[in-house]
Amino acid sequence: MNILEKKSWSPYAVGAGIGVLSWISFLTAKKPIGITTAFENTAAGLGQRFAPKASGVNAYLAKNEEVPKLDWEWMLAAGVALGSWLSSTASGDREAERVPAVWASRFGSSSVTRDVGAFIGGALMMFGARVAKGCTSGHAISGTQQLAASSWIFSPVMAAAAAGVARALFGKAAARAH
Repeated sequence: MNILEKKSWSPYAVGAGIGVLSWISFLTAKKPIGITTAFENTAAGLGQRFAPKASGVNAYLAKNEEVPKLDWEWMLAAGVALGSWLSSTASGDREAERVPAVWASRFGSSSVTRDVGAFIGGALMMFGARVAKGCTSGHAISGTQQLAASSWIFSPVMAAAAAGVARALFGKAAARAH
């Protein structure tokens, strides 16, 4: 069987691959792997361009002179989306369900409710990532590789919080679903 057609891979092999990719990023781009900075810089640049007075009163936006651009972080974000789609397609693990059963059992089968919930969850994750001065990949992958104390504290707290929120939202059904 072709490795790309497998439904799951060894977490050790994937972890090693991400580690190698991260060090390639350090060596070539001189930056750690992370995605949320692309969104942050784009939002700051758009704010500077379309609302310069409003941007000037925000301390962060006032110091950020980024111009929206398609840089390597945007390519990483696009690559994650494209790669996950290709992986699910190649492995045959791409389910057609619009609303997962676990979600439907708790919140109903409305795809609009699911989309709104996903958007709000994503916005909260992005906000939290910026408050923490780094996203989950930035802290859990790049920060721990650099032995940053903040990342070593953040990573287990993030995992525990994610498990707690999933349990609070979905109860035991989420644990049984996987």
